[in-house]
Amino acid sequence: MHTVVERELELKLVLSPERSVPVPARLTYRGDDAYAVHITFHIGSEHPVHWTFARELLVEGVFRECGEGDVRVWPTKDDGRGVIHIALSSPDGEALLEAPSPQVSAWLERTLRAVPPGTESEHLGLDGELAELLAPAPADGLHGRGPSPALGGESPRPVEETKDGEA
Repeated sequence: MHTVVERELELKLVLSPERSVPVPARLTYRGDDAYAVHITFHIGSEHPVHWTFARELLVEGVFRECGEGDVRVWPTKDDGRGVIHIALSSPDGEALLEAPSPQVSAWLERTLRAVPPGTESEHLGLDGELAELLAPAPADGLHGRGPSPALGGESPRPVEETKDGEA
């Protein structure tokens, strides 16, 4: 089963303490990437912006300031209502976004019910991928003779002798 939990909402891009602009966004959580959350900004535009970071960071950020580096998250109040600040930093610039706490919290609760903390690895499908990777190759004449071309290796080549006996 492929689990996907999505939520579209309007965030605010904070330009200054007095000014912000609305930014349509989509929160996405996928069971096949169970440790991460994905946020797409400017949905429906020609150039959407995608960010991916740890679900645990967002869960913790609902309650207290957390994160270092590119993504930081913390709760606060704005005109008496609960909001989550998400600070993003990249070589292209920085952005401070404000998300409504009730909607983010409700979406996070759905992700936690879908894939409870501590069970993420069970949803990744790594066992199947590892079994496929380690499965014997079909009878192609290459089995047991070196790297598989499918894995980026080269096919073994016969050694040709030259007239003087050098290979």
